[in-house]
Amino acid sequence: MIYLDNVAGTKPDAKVVEKMMPYFTEHYGNPSAHFYPIGREAFEAMERARGQVAAFVGAKAEEIVFTSCGTESNNLAIKGLLKNPMNKGKHIIISEIEHFSVDSVTAKLRNDGYEITKLKVDDNGLVNPDDLKNAIKKDTALVSIQHTNPEIGTIQYTDKLGAICRESGVTFHVDAVAAAGYSELNVKDLNCDLMSIASQNFYGSKGAGALYIREGVKLSGIMDGGHQERGYRSGTENVPAIVGMGEAAEIAMNDMKVYVPEMVRLQKKLWDGLGGMFDFLHFTGDKDRRRPGHVSFWIEYIEGESLLMWLSLKGIACASGSACSSNILADDEEDLAASYVLTAVGVPSDICAGSLGMSMSKYNTEGDIDKVLEVMPETVKRLCEMSPMYNRK
Repeated sequence: MIYLDNVAGTKPDAKVVEKMMPYFTEHYGNPSAHFYPIGREAFEAMERARGQVAAFVGAKAEEIVFTSCGTESNNLAIKGLLKNPMNKGKHIIISEIEHFSVDSVTAKLRNDGYEITKLKVDDNGLVNPDDLKNAIKKDTALVSIQHTNPEIGTIQYTDKLGAICRESGVTFHVDAVAAAGYSELNVKDLNCDLMSIASQNFYGSKGAGALYIREGVKLSGIMDGGHQERGYRSGTENVPAIVGMGEAAEIAMNDMKVYVPEMVRLQKKLWDGLGGMFDFLHFTGDKDRRRPGHVSFWIEYIEGESLLMWLSLKGIACASGSACSSNILADDEEDLAASYVLTAVGVPSDICAGSLGMSMSKYNTEGDIDKVLEVMPETVKRLCEMSPMYNRK
């Protein structure tokens, strides 16, 4: 299987797995019980990982809180800030193409009396910094903008957006889950106060995420229980996954300069190859400001999920950032809801039945891209022949 859905999760690095294993079988103590050796070993390993993750994003170790995933990190950032008694603002700003874990949380906050502003994006998915500047009000409590969109690959002008928030005294949260391991992430350069990342996206294991909380920013915990993670995140920590996240962060920090340029080269080969095949294939996202190794597109009159399944039969795994999102129903609860990301960037719903995203990792090869370019023409031709929309055009 040629795996090209790495924004959903990467294959863990072998060195990461090796580093994790002793914390399943030997150093399996609870890190909260660090008064005896086996618990202290787990605690010390977790603190080493905290330092590794902090170095990865240019932060202090005490500014890193471990979570279970990117979604939990986003929830803690947003709910934790707004729940804190020191917060008095009732206005939140996001973009119209944020991840579900940001979009859904803020939608529910409307029921609690918060005002939500969704900034429009251009055809490439970019927020205009001037729009953010004009949207900020006296009671704006939080701006949450994704660094890199996993569906269309676009990288925001995060540093500029952060500078506007810093100048306005507004807390700025960055969802960097799709960016970590592929873009340089330094919290100072990005001017952010909060930043979410997840281990599974940069060759660590599932089950570990982190939230950077700038010193001085006040959050409240959103889960009741113990006082783990300085009271921000109750619950016994997943020590093996956290140890793996630390190792993955250190490896990525050292190796990005090697594998990212190769991913960019393969991305260009795939982009150019697909672009020369069909006059009815349309790329999505910014061609230059995009996640390395990421190519996304839609083909007129062909369903993204149909193309996804046919490619799977040929041994190619990718993603359908589909106009029909398989788990989200439209208002009538019968038809599937359109992808709000595609709608936001102006993809015409009358001829677009879905999009496809291919995201590479450091493990993908030139042979993988050659295979995709080999099977695409016949696959698309077959689906066009089967499509009633194509036959009616």
